[in-house]
Amino acid sequence: MSIRHGLLALLEQGPRYGSQLRTEFESRTGATWPLNVGQVYTTLSRLERDGMVVPDGDDDAGHPLYAITDAGREELRQWFERPVDRTSPPRDELAIKLAMAVGAPGVDIRAVIQAQRHATLKAMQDYTRLKAQALIAVESGGDLQDNARGRDDMAWLLVLEQLIFQTEAEARWLDHSESRLVRLSATAVRGATPPPAEPAPRTSQDVPARSGRR
Repeated sequence: MSIRHGLLALLEQGPRYGSQLRTEFESRTGATWPLNVGQVYTTLSRLERDGMVVPDGDDDAGHPLYAITDAGREELRQWFERPVDRTSPPRDELAIKLAMAVGAPGVDIRAVIQAQRHATLKAMQDYTRLKAQALIAVESGGDLQDNARGRDDMAWLLVLEQLIFQTEAEARWLDHSESRLVRLSATAVRGATPPPAEPAPRTSQDVPARSGRR
């Protein structure tokens, strides 16, 4: 998650102080990725070091303001134009968990999948309910350009729809993973060869008669 560029996008709308940036960031994203003030000020310090922002005095309440620079605007422009890099995807805890569960002693991987599927579907229901509320807010919000609340509602709706698509994809992947495990188990059972039978004990009828010749 690019906190750096998110803060630059907010600062392009005018000077802001740390707590204000945190509040607006969380409002725009529906607090899906909550920030703390320490993260905000650490990021602002790095942006100032890199020439992307500069201190811009204090507001009426004495809060230190920051303003974006031309270099910051250029960095923001390039970020909007540049596709998100997928060559180094972020670590996914669920994928790692299933990968580690394969062959792990004492772990029922299908039970792991079923438990996760239940949680994923519950999350999808929650996101869908929130989406319905967000749609109502957007439809009654008016012009996005002149309405900060409307912009926040639309941004939150986009984030929610992305989360819904993610959970739908995760549910399909879990179904696929379980089906693959079932197929592999069935193939292993069919392909297993029974151990060779032990030879039956020999009886007197199995012993050939001795020849009378010495």
